[in-house]
Amino acid sequence: MANASLETIYDTLLAVPGMHDTVKIDLKIPRKTVLLLTEVITRGMEQKPESGNPAIRISKESEEELKTIISESLEKAGLTILSSKLKGLTNHG
Repeated sequence: MANASLETIYDTLLAVPGMHDTVKIDLKIPRKTVLLLTEVITRGMEQKPESGNPAIRISKESEEELKTIISESLEKAGLTILSSKLKGLTNHG
């Protein structure tokens, strides 16, 4: 499927009525999964369309919500410091 078509589909789905409704998700997952999930979300937000994969355009509001989810997930799992140290290692390497 062409990148433009896929972007149009995502834009349409995100605009469907009810998509802004709040839902409660109660996850019981291991800390390693929290660390991996937050990294996947972060890398997905950083992905550029030129990388060969279609990137999803994320509004500033959605980007802030995702950053909040990442931060809160790491905090609840007690992984905030570990995550920042890992990011420091990858930035130096």
